[in-house]
This record gives sequence, structure tokens and C-alpha cells, in this order.
Amino acid sequence: MENTAEIIAGRGMLIQTSRFGDIEIDEDKIITMTSSILGFPDDRQFILIPHGPDSPFWWLQAVKNPPLAFAVLQAARLNISYEPEIGRLIRDELSLSEDDTPEILVILTIPRGRPQEMTANLLGPVVINTTKRLARQIVLDDSRYNPCWPLTDQK
Repeated sequence: MENTAEIIAGRGMLIQTSRFGDIEIDEDKIITMTSSILGFPDDRQFILIPHGPDSPFWWLQAVKNPPLAFAVLQAARLNISYEPEIGRLIRDELSLSEDDTPEILVILTIPRGRPQEMTANLLGPVVINTTKRLARQIVLDDSRYNPCWPLTDQK
């Protein structure tokens, strides 16, 4: 799989994924990371794929790296008060005005065979400007939050 993304004239883009097979996406749905996700410096373009019709979970799938997909959850679905501080420099980088409310996703860790032990990384959320399709993972230094916050009893 040398070049995993190819443009299909007039129809969008076909990408290969290891979890979902080949899927066609609209190019305007691509989210561009202004800074890479920690540990994945070569992957800057992602799409969001719903896990299922009634599932609260999503996949943040790399466009050009078929095996790379992060299970994510909208932070608003957490049963806690979670309000990560998004500094002025990050807001500027994502073209967010003071009035814009970004989408905040938390990356999940799901132990193999033990989904009931799923955790959310509250120290490294992904902040998305949904209008401009720009995103960035931010790293928080906040003792209120845990990188392995258990999702037990989450809906």
C-alpha cells in the first residue's frame, strides 16, 4: 500500500482503512491537524467515522495510514465537569474566535478483550474547529484530570 489515498474525479476521495476497508469520503470532511498527535508525526489528515448508528463512539481515522485510527468520544458526553483550557495561541492556530466553541474529543484506550475497562485520556484532548476543519491535540497540565479516566457508567 504505497499511496493509500487516491482522488476519484467528481466523487471525492477513496481511502483504505484496516478496520473499515475502502471507504469513499468527501474531501471537505478531512480534518487537518495543525500539529501532529503525539507519537504520530507523519499523520496530519484524519476523518471522523461513527462507530455505529446508535453508538456515542467515533473513530478518528488517518487518511493516509490505513491502520491508524483512534477511538474517540465527545468530551460533552463525559459525566464529569470537563473544561480543558484552550489558550490564545491554540485558539489562533485553529482560527477560533472567542465566540467559537470547538469540538473536544478524548482519545480512548480499550484493553483487548476488556472493553469494560475502557479509559479516556483527559490530559490530551483533541480540539477541533468544526467550521475550518482544523484540529490539534493539546497537552494539559491540570491535576484535576487523568490520562486514564475510567469510562465505567458512561453513556
